[in-house]
Amino acid sequence: MMRAFPVVMPSGQRYWTVLGDDLEVVAVADQWLRNLRFGRDRAELTTKAYAGGVALYLRWCRSTRREWTAAGRDLGLFMVWLKYTPATRDGVVSAVQPGPGAVPVRGERRINRVLVAVRGLLSYAVSVSEAPRSVLGQIYELADSRDLPAEAQGEDGGLFYRLRPVHSLREPETQVGRAEDAELVAMFTACRNARDRLVVLLVARVGLRRGQVAGLRRSDVHLLPDSRALGCDYPGAHVHVRRRENGNGAWSKSRHPWVAPLDFLVVSAFDLYYEERNRLLGSSGSDFLLVNLFRARWESRCRRQRLAN
Repeated sequence: MMRAFPVVMPSGQRYWTVLGDDLEVVAVADQWLRNLRFGRDRAELTTKAYAGGVALYLRWCRSTRREWTAAGRDLGLFMVWLKYTPATRDGVVSAVQPGPGAVPVRGERRINRVLVAVRGLLSYAVSVSEAPRSVLGQIYELADSRDLPAEAQGEDGGLFYRLRPVHSLREPETQVGRAEDAELVAMFTACRNARDRLVVLLVARVGLRRGQVAGLRRSDVHLLPDSRALGCDYPGAHVHVRRRENGNGAWSKSRHPWVAPLDFLVVSAFDLYYEERNRLLGSSGSDFLLVNLFRARWESRCRRQRLAN
């Protein structure tokens, strides 16, 4: 059964590949995903999402007895299969339930993301002569710039031509609601330790993504009014957000480092967290800003329970 699978390189870097029914790596898919990760500096989670989409496509090709290099012309049928075929559970392949009124199991957004992965695989296969060039005509069509938003047409407003995917679904417009102040206060007060309260503030008030928060190092945090003694000319309290390879898998989506200023409330949360961390772990330990402060206490409690039993 086709499946996505993580690969750990000798350097510790990771990417995701696709395994076939015999647990052998699907060569072309592996080459493409490895090139995305290390040749084009894509995130590990990007290769995970693409590997999952490619696995679905190859599974559909096998179940319908289609050659994957020539199935681009039938992606419309693949979209129907995606919409109504449940995911495989415990190695059991679910069957499509025919008849009117079937409930979709994947939405438009998810199907479009899978199609992005499939088009990427097929385009790469053409570039390395693993698929005929005619495949590109099956998945792309020639279009002009008149159907693009005004922001994407350029300042000169001239007409230009581009390749447009043949197969795609119109995604419903959804409003992304920001958490209300009362909801943030409720989350803050529900936290049981200073570390979790700091995480809430870094996301809510500083605007960091979860991967950026989890990837922060202690050396990224400058809380002094003047940090020139540390070799940083940025004024005021702030954190440096950098993309780097982290052992915990955290990843900043921004390729370029940037600085996020901190207000007095976040600085106070840092002070309380540092006091809690130093009290439980001391001043040494991991350079990661966020660590598990209560693992030793939990392990000690488990040992006491085992001895009592």
